[in-house]
Amino acid sequence: MIVLSAQHIAKAFGGTDILLDASLTLQSRERIGLVGVNGCGKSTFLKILTGELQPDGGTISMARQLRLGYLAQQCPVIKGQTVYQVMDAVFEPVRSMEARLRTLEGQMADADEATLRQLGEQYTRLNQAFEDAGGYDYRSRIQGVLKGLGFGEAMQQQDAGLLSGGELTRLYLARLLLSRPDVLLLDEPTNHLDLAALGWLENYLSDYPGSVIVVSHDRFFLDKVCDGIVEMAFGRTEQYPGNYSRYLDLRAERWLTRERAYDAQQKEIARQLEVIRRLKSFNREKSIKRAESREKMLDKITLLERPEEEKQVFFTFTARQRTGDDVLSVRKVSKRFDGRTLFSDLSFELRRGDRVALIGQNGIGKTTLFRLITGELAPDSGAVIYGSNVDIGYYDQHQRGLSPEKTILDEVWDTFPRMDQTQIRSALGQFLFSGEDVFAPIRTLSGGERGRVALTELMLRQDNLLLLDEPTNHLDMNSREVLESALEGFDGTILAISHDRYFINRFATKVLELTADGLRAYLGNYDDYLQAKAREQSPEDEFTSGQTLTEQRKEKRRLRDEQARAQDIKKRLRQAEQAVTKAEADLKEYEAYMQTPEAYQDKAASDATTARYGALKQSLDAAYAEWEEAAEAMDGLQ
Repeated sequence: MIVLSAQHIAKAFGGTDILLDASLTLQSRERIGLVGVNGCGKSTFLKILTGELQPDGGTISMARQLRLGYLAQQCPVIKGQTVYQVMDAVFEPVRSMEARLRTLEGQMADADEATLRQLGEQYTRLNQAFEDAGGYDYRSRIQGVLKGLGFGEAMQQQDAGLLSGGELTRLYLARLLLSRPDVLLLDEPTNHLDLAALGWLENYLSDYPGSVIVVSHDRFFLDKVCDGIVEMAFGRTEQYPGNYSRYLDLRAERWLTRERAYDAQQKEIARQLEVIRRLKSFNREKSIKRAESREKMLDKITLLERPEEEKQVFFTFTARQRTGDDVLSVRKVSKRFDGRTLFSDLSFELRRGDRVALIGQNGIGKTTLFRLITGELAPDSGAVIYGSNVDIGYYDQHQRGLSPEKTILDEVWDTFPRMDQTQIRSALGQFLFSGEDVFAPIRTLSGGERGRVALTELMLRQDNLLLLDEPTNHLDMNSREVLESALEGFDGTILAISHDRYFINRFATKVLELTADGLRAYLGNYDDYLQAKAREQSPEDEFTSGQTLTEQRKEKRRLRDEQARAQDIKKRLRQAEQAVTKAEADLKEYEAYMQTPEAYQDKAASDATTARYGALKQSLDAAYAEWEEAAEAMDGLQ
């Protein structure tokens, strides 16, 4: 059953069109992911669905008495209440019913028979309403949601007005989930969640009795939760069945079909125009009439639009110099704040070429550990030792190093004063800052735009050890994928804090988990980490009880070898996919050149054009063959 439908929604601000033709249909219990680049209008669309904004055109229809619950990206501060009181207030009507039940019980104790019968009927009806509203389990539901989203018992008694922006967003999300509206509208709910909270939220939403529309750039989350995807681009929407991975496949198929249809129509139009030209060149009445008839036919054709892609950032990371094999050694490092030990005796090593993901609960000390490595903080004990020729590039998730009052151009140029303006603007252009955009003050930028400025500076530094603190936060999916590709081609060493499981799967060859008990290392990416954790929790399933110690060691070694082989195959497949994409782009570009007179201006040029085209075709065929082999090897792992 359709519970919400928005058709042909249009919205403009200050003469700028944000939405041109946005449509969406939501079924009962459906979970839709709304995706698109930053600034394409996703949040505006949600606000129109809630009624916070009025559309300039289009229609919205909903099921009768449908209750919508909306989580915005920015939430107002709550003062004068503890975290628990904020949650408890959701059940004020339930507590009122509970108080009324106690009152009725007291009245029934002293009532005569007639009054008792009347009060008993009231009590039965009210008790049923109390039970339906969750009156007997609402306190446990409050605890379940608070703990699931990372609010421990001590934090529940904290003044809500003292929460950070991320904690406040989590509190609003918790309150919204407890209110159980028919439709949840969630704008970037995963931005401030650690891995444990992400997993809890995914399970909660999967079992949620209502419908969900969620804006998110977390591809792992969209795969786990969503059974439908709505893509927004150029003010328009397209709806796809299935999760995010399925959407990528279907989108690629639709794109190819449309591109072929457009090319075929253009070729047919060109053919008809040539026929018309020739008919007119005969300069006979009959030929002219035939030409006019064909012109009328062309006028009636509905022209197909060339498929378009949103502009994407494009950059690479390179190292100015090569480090030694030993890049970083953290030895028995400890840190305390206000008498509380954040962590103690942490030790790990980084070797040249390592790709390491650092994970752990929010507040466990990951960012503090980074600040110790960079020298911003000093450890209370232990040491941080750098290898030879190590240059540290640090990406701060809060971009505290950016100057709010500077323009984008001045911010980057002041950091690299030896570069000229053309070089700076060229670098900024790779991150989609062009024209007058570069004169915008940093303070006016969105989180994603500030992140792109910080990445510009990181790219220009050319350091060989990258410390990345939540680098995908606030980046849209296209930018995340470009970042992942840039890191794959980086010849230095990477240590990244991240809750983006898709990102960890793409870049990491080792996972470091920071807990209250210390650091633990796991070989492989996030999927490998999950498998290892599962084996830890069920060790009896990993090896048969009859195995000798030697057999168990051989089995462990075999599993490690399989993990390493899987990583090699995944890397080979990614490289093959990139080679196919490049070969297709090169061939398409050369086919455009072949339409020009220069390609055939003389025999030598014609022969060179033919030879080059053949070479590009062979390159594409070879790239496809390599991709097929890699894909078959990947299938063999599954």
